[in-house]
Amino acid sequence: MAPPKTPAAGFWVAVLFITLLSLFAVFSHEFIAFGVAVGLLIAIYKHSPDAQPFLRKLIPAVVALALIVESIVIIGAGERGVLLTFGKVEDAVFGEGLHFKIPYVQSVPVFNVKTQKYEALATAASKDLQDVKTTVALNFRISSDMVNKVYQTIGIDYENIVIAPAIQESVKASTAGFNAEELITQRPVIKQKIEESLKERLGERNIIVETVSITDFQFSPEFSKAIEQKQVAQQLALKAERDLDRIKIEAEQLRTQALGEADAKVTRAKAETEALKLQRDIINEQLLRLRAIEKWDGILPKVTGAAVPFIDVSTLGAVNSSG
Repeated sequence: MAPPKTPAAGFWVAVLFITLLSLFAVFSHEFIAFGVAVGLLIAIYKHSPDAQPFLRKLIPAVVALALIVESIVIIGAGERGVLLTFGKVEDAVFGEGLHFKIPYVQSVPVFNVKTQKYEALATAASKDLQDVKTTVALNFRISSDMVNKVYQTIGIDYENIVIAPAIQESVKASTAGFNAEELITQRPVIKQKIEESLKERLGERNIIVETVSITDFQFSPEFSKAIEQKQVAQQLALKAERDLDRIKIEAEQLRTQALGEADAKVTRAKAETEALKLQRDIINEQLLRLRAIEKWDGILPKVTGAAVPFIDVSTLGAVNSSG
């Protein structure tokens, strides 16, 4: 009896390649690729009797490994898994950690239940029919206990199916009640209306709204220019009002200063008048005669007449005594 032939090197290279392909299919959860790889190994087994002892061990090992890998599900932090049996959504929701499922019968789509951010540009008309583009930033998360319902009713693409249309409708409904200028001056009120609308709309679909932010308002170029001109006019009016107030204050200061100077002049005039009055009260006839005597040089007038003498000698004693 002839000894069994040893397979050629090319044969082992093909077997190795198919084995690696089957392992890749296992870990990447590619069921069709795995089936093709196992089918090729079985075909080689049937047509290569010399390799059958090796393949009898390799094929079961690959299949067993595939079953083990396919039966394990690992759910990461901030995630939830939806259990499907032949596509049917089960009530069970897998939380974080290690779980098991029936290989190739059950599958587990994974949902992100952490806070996510979604931005959208919504175009709407204001109350005065101005076109407004509003950029809205939404922070939301999927209800962790209801991910199976979300998958069943919406699917994985919930952002485009539910969130984007809800933002568009909420923005249109909220901005329609305000003029274009009010959209700027009453921004917090509009934000609150949009947030309340989104909470109501998305809450019905098991999507929890955390915060809503209006990051930008964009108006038509004509309206933006009109707003800029109005702001410039307001600034000029405010400057003119401040200048008028300054002029009024300066005029009041000048008026106060003039009144003060007038009062000072009146006071000085009164003081001078009072001083003159006091001087008139102090000056009498005897004092005048005394001042005349003090200035007399002792020479009598050379011409006399019937007029009263310049100096009444009889009064000198009285003057001296009073002095």
